[in-house]
Amino acid sequence: MPRRTARDAQERAMTSSLEMPPRRSVPAPQLTWAQRLREVLLSPNAIRTASVAVFFVIWEYYGRRMDPIFMAPPSAIFQAALELIRNGALEKALIQTLWPFAVGMALTVVIGVGLGIVMAQWRTLEYVLDPFVNALYAIPRIALIPLIILWAGLEFAGKVTILVSVAVFPITVNTYSGIRDVRGGMLEIGRAYGATEWQIFWKIILPAAIPFIMAGIRLAVGLAIIGIIVAEFFTAISGLGGMIVEYANVFATAKLFVPIIVIALVGVVLTELVMWLERRMSRWRQLERERF
Repeated sequence: MPRRTARDAQERAMTSSLEMPPRRSVPAPQLTWAQRLREVLLSPNAIRTASVAVFFVIWEYYGRRMDPIFMAPPSAIFQAALELIRNGALEKALIQTLWPFAVGMALTVVIGVGLGIVMAQWRTLEYVLDPFVNALYAIPRIALIPLIILWAGLEFAGKVTILVSVAVFPITVNTYSGIRDVRGGMLEIGRAYGATEWQIFWKIILPAAIPFIMAGIRLAVGLAIIGIIVAEFFTAISGLGGMIVEYANVFATAKLFVPIIVIALVGVVLTELVMWLERRMSRWRQLERERF
């Protein structure tokens, strides 16, 4: 009897499915020309572009009406930039700044991430290193520059040391916080599946801490740019920082703005690069956001 009832229910389900009309896909509504234009004009990139354009228009208007010693309009800055590019001064200064910046930033990431991992994974080392990290983080780095110059000199090593001392701590603190923030339930699941401590670290802890680490690197990029420019002010006056000092001393305001704008552009490009790397290295986080 139960078999017959089940067979009858199956036959009724098959009959009803055959009688149902096939589903048709509903086409998406077509946007009008006005709606598409409004969507483009209100997009984030369009708003950013418009704000920058308005800023430069206002700057040009008021810059032409001020004393050129105090302010230069964007048109004069552009002409000064072309002159510095033609005579090779800007390219030379940019290379002199980017080379120690690249080496110092690489050392900053390695030291900062390594120190944060060590402090988060081993409590004894955390107790040993924590007072020193907090003390050095609280000291203004500008106060250490005379000592760094005495120890590392005025050239390449001094610039790199100043940069690392300025930018390393956000990476250390964020790496430590990211590893400590890993939920205990995730670690228990890894141990339940028989993962070793190294596998747990590489497969669970480190991927979960990637957003924190990348946020620390993003903060460190801005501090590293400040560090390298300050280093060029106080050590061998060269690079983009040396150009700022040189043109400030002779009140060449239009040329003074050129290295400042180049520094700002370098900062924007590097920050966008770090954000792109963060999205590439933590795709699981983006998938979680889209899921909910």
